[in-house]
Amino acid sequence: MRKLGVLATLLLVVALALPLVPASAQDGSGFVSTFDLPTEPAAEGPLAGVDPSGQEIEWWHQHSGLREEFLAGIIEEFNANNPWGIVVSASNQGGYGDIYTKMIAGIPTGDIPELVVAYQNQSAAYYLAGGLTQDMDVYVMDDTWGLNEAEIADFVPTFFTQDYLPDGSARIGFPPNRSLEALYVNLTALEELGFEGPPTSWDQFREIACTFTEQGWSGYDGGDQVGYLVRTDASNIAAGTFALGGDVYANGEYSYANPQTIEYIQFMVNLYNDGCAGLIAEAYGDQNAFTAGRAVFFMGSTSGLPFVRTGIEEAFAQPFEWAVIPLPYSDVPVSDIYGASVSITKSTPEAELATWLFVRWMTEAEQQAAWAEVSNYFPVRFSTGEQLGEYFDDFPQYEQAWNLLQGETRIEPQIASYDVVRDEAEAAFANLLASGGDVETAMQELTNAANEIQASFQ
Repeated sequence: MRKLGVLATLLLVVALALPLVPASAQDGSGFVSTFDLPTEPAAEGPLAGVDPSGQEIEWWHQHSGLREEFLAGIIEEFNANNPWGIVVSASNQGGYGDIYTKMIAGIPTGDIPELVVAYQNQSAAYYLAGGLTQDMDVYVMDDTWGLNEAEIADFVPTFFTQDYLPDGSARIGFPPNRSLEALYVNLTALEELGFEGPPTSWDQFREIACTFTEQGWSGYDGGDQVGYLVRTDASNIAAGTFALGGDVYANGEYSYANPQTIEYIQFMVNLYNDGCAGLIAEAYGDQNAFTAGRAVFFMGSTSGLPFVRTGIEEAFAQPFEWAVIPLPYSDVPVSDIYGASVSITKSTPEAELATWLFVRWMTEAEQQAAWAEVSNYFPVRFSTGEQLGEYFDDFPQYEQAWNLLQGETRIEPQIASYDVVRDEAEAAFANLLASGGDVETAMQELTNAANEIQASFQ
């Protein structure tokens, strides 16, 4: 895999990126601005007589820094201009785990907000505990206040359907943004080492990682280079499994002992044991090693794109070339799509409708485009991509990541038990790297433990 030019493989990936805008949404026809909806209660239907006017809405989220500043400004815009006099306030309540703890403690007493950020497995736990509205589709699909067919078609289908319970009986969240698991690659180092381009198979990944570890590259002189620092979290396990054509949850139960997960974990264990990969010593250690030029690969969420770019620009007077590509795969590229949604909690029909109207407005294309540029999350509407041309030009790696949505995508388990199982999965993977052991046995033990946890939630 040598000497054909470092961009060859990358160009093949980009060539797969056909236009993502469906015909029904290309010109925006049929879209209705939230602020153009009726100001009077509906006369008929499930929400007849429900008046959202004057409602005060609290939103718990995890955003900080520039993202939180942006949200404060856009919430101020909504509060000043919505025709119902709805007032939204928002506050950072810590990380996802902090919010989960507060929600589980607050649901029995009612000490919860009207809107909360949550991953699907977390919102499933809130739903089981009686903390969420019965079905958000009461609002999302309502003839008066909901989305019409053209607007629904404008959403990336995987994103729009991701927040239903596994049996499809209720929508428990709505997507404001999304990310995916991707592979970040130092193209400059690959070219210097004589590789034709980024890896498409795990064998190629290994060859590059080991060569980089053995030879290093001239852009970094720290002397402790390593091909890759191994991430052990549950999303990485799922992403690696998906890339090989498997799944960690199938037919209503966890299945970490499947051949694809075993193959992926064994690959990483071998890579580490052979000295071509290392362990992550501190938070964001793998990302920092990549941006400093100490590692040739970094595997992580596309939401980290701005931090990777900033890190590289700060570390190098002449930044190295880098790209975002799918994880190596067996047959076709498969991307793990994830991202927290927002869920409407159980309160009154008036407050719930008011909360939905804010969510509806936040996910319109104009607000989505602004949010995408600030947050570097993916927007959830196809039409938003049409407004990001200048941003794509300025940040080509973001466009590369966006184009990965054209390929096959998968999602992780959307059940309440996954919040606990995630910790078990990460511990099992980390233990194999630190202490050794038989991968197949460890994955069977993880499967058994995960399904016992699931049974406790039923």
